[in-house]
Amino acid sequence: MRPERVHVREVGPRDGFQNEPERIPTDEKVRLINALSRTGLKRIEVASFVRADVIPQLSDGAEVLDRIDVPGDVRLMVLVPNSKGLDNALKAREKFHEAAIFVSASETHNKKNVNRAIAETMADNDVMARRITDAGLGCAAVIATSFGCPYEGKVPLDTVLGLAERFAEAGATEVGFGDTTGMANPAYVSEFFAAALDRLPGVEVTAHFHNTRGQGLANAFAALEAGCTSFESSFGELGGCPVPPGSTGNIATEDLVSMVHEMGVATGISLPALIDAARDVQDVLGRKLTSHSIVAGPIEWAHA
Repeated sequence: MRPERVHVREVGPRDGFQNEPERIPTDEKVRLINALSRTGLKRIEVASFVRADVIPQLSDGAEVLDRIDVPGDVRLMVLVPNSKGLDNALKAREKFHEAAIFVSASETHNKKNVNRAIAETMADNDVMARRITDAGLGCAAVIATSFGCPYEGKVPLDTVLGLAERFAEAGATEVGFGDTTGMANPAYVSEFFAAALDRLPGVEVTAHFHNTRGQGLANAFAALEAGCTSFESSFGELGGCPVPPGSTGNIATEDLVSMVHEMGVATGISLPALIDAARDVQDVLGRKLTSHSIVAGPIEWAHA
């Protein structure tokens, strides 16, 4: 049965911004996150504690956390790639509510992304999950290439869900499944989320789709119909994946919200305010973005 309400996490300030070639000023990041936090969004991923030489765009994460001003009911998340990153994040412990750890479901992608084997990454993740929960923070886990890998092809469903179960055993209360390079299709997504929801009782199961091949919203619809109630997306359709080239952005938050609202599914988000924020980031970046709602705006039904 279709859910009556879904939760949406905005990941543009982290997942979206990290792929931008031109440095976005900290002042603009702060302003945009403040605007997003007043659209009705209750969950925003705002920073990543990675080495500055690896992703210079996110090197101001601690400053962004210190300067943003968001309503008290908005939960903020940061991404930590390893124990060193978590050390740095915990210095700003009082500024956020959740930390995300991650792995790729394929060995080749994991090696190219973080220069580690899956076993090495998961060993570190086990330790980090305990440290995150011991610090009183929410622990979320992300599994990249959950629906296929451009280097290895199909990733077995059992492999992905096995990683998810290990994350849950380590203390993660949420597991996000990423279509990192846009290889999912609606039929498989339906099968995948039915299995994930069955095997992960008590865990928040989150869908994270990219629109690389134009199927992002169709995949979100399939996940919704399978019973998924948690989604991640990026305003303006920002984002992508650094490996391999051509892996374009996440589904646009405003397009996702527009779709589910028209289906009668609540989000608590003001679509006009969200579109304004997406248009604003378009102006900041100085180029047209690929979100449809930026151009068309919200649907306005005529009444006789």
